[in-house]
Amino acid sequence: MEIVIGIAGLLIGAVIAWFVVGQRVNSRAKKIVGDAEKDAEVIKKNRLLEAKEEILSMKNEAEKQANIRSTKIQVVENKLRQREMSLNQRQEELYKKSNEVDEVKQNIELQHEALERRNAEAEKLHRQLVERLETISGFSADEAKERLVESLKDEAKTDAQAYINEIMEEAKMTANKEAKRIVVQTIQRVATETAIENAITVFHIDSDEVKGRIIGREGRNIRALEAATGVEIVVDDTPEAIVLSGFDPVRREIARLSLHQLVTDGRIHPARIEEVVSKVKKQVEDEIIETGKRTVIDLGVHGLHPDLVRLIGKMKYRSSYGQNLLQHSRETANLCAIMATELGLNPKKAKRAGLLHDIGKVPDDEPELPHAILGMKLAEKYKEKPDICNAIGAHHDEVEMTSLLAPIVQVCDAISGARPGARREIVEAYIKRLNDLENLALSYPGVIKTYAIQAGRELRVIVGADKIGDAETEKLSGEIARKIQTEMTYPGQVKITVIRETRAVSFAK
Repeated sequence: MEIVIGIAGLLIGAVIAWFVVGQRVNSRAKKIVGDAEKDAEVIKKNRLLEAKEEILSMKNEAEKQANIRSTKIQVVENKLRQREMSLNQRQEELYKKSNEVDEVKQNIELQHEALERRNAEAEKLHRQLVERLETISGFSADEAKERLVESLKDEAKTDAQAYINEIMEEAKMTANKEAKRIVVQTIQRVATETAIENAITVFHIDSDEVKGRIIGREGRNIRALEAATGVEIVVDDTPEAIVLSGFDPVRREIARLSLHQLVTDGRIHPARIEEVVSKVKKQVEDEIIETGKRTVIDLGVHGLHPDLVRLIGKMKYRSSYGQNLLQHSRETANLCAIMATELGLNPKKAKRAGLLHDIGKVPDDEPELPHAILGMKLAEKYKEKPDICNAIGAHHDEVEMTSLLAPIVQVCDAISGARPGARREIVEAYIKRLNDLENLALSYPGVIKTYAIQAGRELRVIVGADKIGDAETEKLSGEIARKIQTEMTYPGQVKITVIRETRAVSFAK
């Protein structure tokens, strides 16, 4: 019982304590809530104040913006009023001007009517005058007009002809002076040595013992050398010299170089001679190409076809009336360039035409054409320009001149060849006669080679042994002699020697 009472007392004490504690907690909670409400009220008031201030500032800003806009609107309105006033003024001015224009139109119409009346009166008066003039003169108006025009034409023609004659005379005097000045100045600016080709070449030897080796046993070496080169080899009493005689400079050069190699080597016999001559021919051909290349480089002429360069090199071994053809062509090219410069033309084209003007004299084959026409055809074949081709073909007036280059080339060609000592007519005629002599014999069937030697006094004809027999050789020599007698003019007599050789060749392997 006491335990129960004790537990109950404890429970009652606990309840009382919990109640006391609850009262304290409630009072504290109420205090906290009250404090919080006070703080919230303060914060609310502060926020309301801030919101009011912000609203006031926004209101002030809006009022400022509104004032600014109203100011701008006022300015625009003022401008519009001013424009409206100016437009009204312009409209009034235009109205006034339109009235003035109407008045001007009316005045113009009145003046036009007055002019028409005057024109009609003038036309009537003109007709009356014309009728009176026709009655007085006895001519109609058209006839009088024709008479007047004819008289004016005759008078104008007379005046024009006199004026033209005066101008032409003055131009001729000026042109003659200017042409002489250009030609003289061109000649003065080019100085070229005169080159005269000879028909012989002297080959110097160290001792006269070499002459015997060159002649060979029973003359077989010298005969082989003459047959291979087509040059007459004169071995006489002249000390330490052998004379090579032939009209063709290429043949003489081949013979000279071949002799030099044979004498230097020491082996001189017919087989060796033919081998050396064959090699030297190739060397001379290479030298011809090299000479052509050097010439075009020296003159500054570029873009020529290789075959044209080779033909230029061949000019070194040709002569024109005794004047070296390459030297003549170089001189003509330089003269053309100078003259073209003086006349304000293209000097490179002129130099090119001057260099090529005589290529028709050195073709590989020789058709029956003038050298100027043949040179023009060669230039066309190798794609030279038309004005250069025309200058080549027209430098001896075989074709019509179509460009200013043609007379320049013609004049410079004449300048180069007309200098005293530059040419010898007799040499050219002599060379032509020897060429004709060789070509005449070469026209017979079976003839392989022909050589005119001893200044044309002997013609050696080499025939193929398989084509012509021994009996036919004598007949051939007689036919050639008769043909020379009937077709050619020559001094003295010509000896025809027909050579027929039989060779058997085999190789040991």
